[in-house]
Amino acid sequence: MPYETDERVAELTERLENGVKELYASDNYAQYITAMAKFHHYSFGNALLILFQCPQATNVAGYNTWKQLGRQVKKGEKGIMILAPCNFRASLEREKIDPLTGQALLGPDGKPLTEKVKISPNRFKIAHVFDLSQTEGRELPQIGVSELTGDVADYNGIYNRLTALSPLPVVQEDFQRSAKGYTSFTENRIVVKPGMSQVQTIKTLVHEITHAKLHKPDDILDVPRQDERRRKEVEAESIAYVVCQHFGIDTTDYSLAYVAGWSKGRELTELKGSLNIIHATAGEIIDAISPPPAPERTLEQARNPQQRGNRRTQKSRR
Repeated sequence: MPYETDERVAELTERLENGVKELYASDNYAQYITAMAKFHHYSFGNALLILFQCPQATNVAGYNTWKQLGRQVKKGEKGIMILAPCNFRASLEREKIDPLTGQALLGPDGKPLTEKVKISPNRFKIAHVFDLSQTEGRELPQIGVSELTGDVADYNGIYNRLTALSPLPVVQEDFQRSAKGYTSFTENRIVVKPGMSQVQTIKTLVHEITHAKLHKPDDILDVPRQDERRRKEVEAESIAYVVCQHFGIDTTDYSLAYVAGWSKGRELTELKGSLNIIHATAGEIIDAISPPPAPERTLEQARNPQQRGNRRTQKSRR
């Protein structure tokens, strides 16, 4: 890669690492993590119940949790029903079993001995939770932005050069996921949501192309471990950040929060372990999608810039 690009990528990579460190250290991040920790993590069945009753739900919590976060359920709002474990213990009388023989122990009268044990049957009760939209009060702390906005200079050129570079075909197509794009090796394509801003579209496309270039699994049916997924997401978003910043596309608010969210903690294990890959791949993409340089003029043209104009005038007269 040309020296200037290499130096620029190193500068941007260092800025990314420092930015994420500062984000971890900020009071805002601590408040954000504290708030998010108070939200319930729901089972698959309860997630479906929430989806069926309130398809637009985003952040869901119980009445008391919302109060702790400084928000109040609006008057007249109907709760979303879920199934909550019921803390119920019962006594059960059963025969005593000899641990050595596995047979029932008998008393002097020849009848089996019994004992009382406590059991916790798997019972559930209906509980009610509420979506953020059903509450009012203090704003929840947030990190970053939900979507980037703005236009990109030479958008069509950059987009076309990126799609030409991509190892997989790129399509714009709506899909039912919260993500803004995805890479599928089973479908053999990259999908980007339509209707997003130019900045978000380019950032998402670089992110997904990175997955396609670096993260093809040995077996497309394998599900990556959580630590592998963290590393891959940190690499993809870090490379997207560096590439976009190089071309004057600012994704700082979005990318720093994304990388911080996928990193383990303040030591930035995933980011540090991938810096060489981020550096090399970002530089490769930057070189590949940079616009071609303008053709150099000959020495004769440089000395006599009016010569070409004179020749065109003579031709037109003919």
